[in-house]
Amino acid sequence: MSAKHNYGLPSLPPLAAASASFGGRDATIQDPEQAKVLIIPVPYDATTTYISGTREGPAAILRASQQLELFDDETGMEVFRVGIATLEEIEVDVSSPQAMVAKIRSIGEDTLAAGLFPLILGGEHLLSLGMIQALAGGVDDLSILQLDAHADLRQNYQGTEYSNACITRLASRYAKLVPVGIRSLSLEENHWAQEQQLPIFYAADIYNREGWQQEVVEHLRPRVYISIDLDVFDPAIMPAVGTPEPGGLHWYEVLELLRLVCQTRQVVGADIMELCPQPGNIAPDFFAAKLAYKLLSYRFESERQQG
Repeated sequence: MSAKHNYGLPSLPPLAAASASFGGRDATIQDPEQAKVLIIPVPYDATTTYISGTREGPAAILRASQQLELFDDETGMEVFRVGIATLEEIEVDVSSPQAMVAKIRSIGEDTLAAGLFPLILGGEHLLSLGMIQALAGGVDDLSILQLDAHADLRQNYQGTEYSNACITRLASRYAKLVPVGIRSLSLEENHWAQEQQLPIFYAADIYNREGWQQEVVEHLRPRVYISIDLDVFDPAIMPAVGTPEPGGLHWYEVLELLRLVCQTRQVVGADIMELCPQPGNIAPDFFAAKLAYKLLSYRFESERQQG
């Protein structure tokens, strides 16, 4: 496979070498034209609000992914066989957060034009906005499944709306927002969410409650973008985030939700954001890589069943 391949689309950087790709050499598709998935690593964390370091997240996830078993016992498939291509890390535009969002939007538009399923590895959560904008331009009835500890619904933060703390309020201009796992928000955010009648699934409300995943799905439109901030998980199992919050969700309940969404809705793109690697602790890197592979397995299991 030529590392210079970029589907003839100028906004896309070249594909990564097999040794640096998601899943490693064994999972790298030999003919990029046959790929169905494009992994988009974006090492950007300019507007993080506490501990920085999520710019190191994409590389850590890719490294860990190369040690995964490629067979998924739950779906009974090796999802890499649908064709997974990985871009080289996106070059960061340091001029402004707005410019970086615009860059991701352009990359998103070209990814969709190439007929590829986009999966962003971040990087900070603001990056999701660019892909959501790209999808909203070409997809009707779009909703956003936001898995997050923080509401991120501020009107502005430190003088700008282009902030990690404002991402989902910005995104709500383009699609219906369904937040899940929330357990941290300001008074302003709470008031705005109530005014907008957002269907927020607070972590405390779904704790040990049966069937909440189906309730979430009922709020989603036919097409869904899944945006996962890793701090949605309890810090006991996912400590490597910039702003951890106690009382988070757990592995299997989130997987149950993701699989149900993929079975009942058309998932058109996704991201896994905010991994902040911790030196000497590789478990969170593997957690994020496995989550990405599980999500792809669910997404293409459903496509296989429909086909």
